[in-house]
Amino acid sequence: PICQAAYDNDFNQVQLLLDEDSNYLNIRDSFGGDTPLICACRRGHNKIASYLLKWNADVNLRNNKERTCLHYAVRKRFNFLDYLLIIILMPVMLIGYFLMVSKTKQNENLIKMLLRAGVDVNAADHSGSTALHYACEMKNQSVIPLLLEAHADPSVKNKNGETPLDIARRLKFTNIECLLKKAS
Repeated sequence: PICQAAYDNDFNQVQLLLDEDSNYLNIRDSFGGDTPLICACRRGHNKIASYLLKWNADVNLRNNKERTCLHYAVRKRFNFLDYLLIIILMPVMLIGYFLMVSKTKQNENLIKMLLRAGVDVNAADHSGSTALHYACEMKNQSVIPLLLEAHADPSVKNKNGETPLDIARRLKFTNIECLLKKAS
């Protein structure tokens, strides 16, 4: 139940369940092996992630796909509703733009929180991909410097034999390619 509450952004329920039994903190769901922290990071729920980290949730636990919370925080994209709001509000005094910037900042703050908590920045999932691989795939330019600053290794190859730099080249993300070349 705590994993579902974290996924649904039900802060009160997460709080209630943890107060009831602290063993819920790092429990895994039966479906994909996600922890409450992974669930919160999948959906970008910073408040819940922060709360779980204050309880000392283990940032390096992995789910059945061998992914940590950082993998999901880096992969977080705008959902359909976010895009719809941005498109609708864009002409209205740049409200859409500010909404987009705000969402991006929230995601960056989540990643900073996880890095401060000691998440393994070079943890590889079942496909051999690290958070840096995913940041390159998602063209997540604002996150890459954070990962590199935390000593993400740009030379790690995934099971396809690709480094993050290879991914940036393949997808023709020249700005990201430059960032990674400087780090190498």
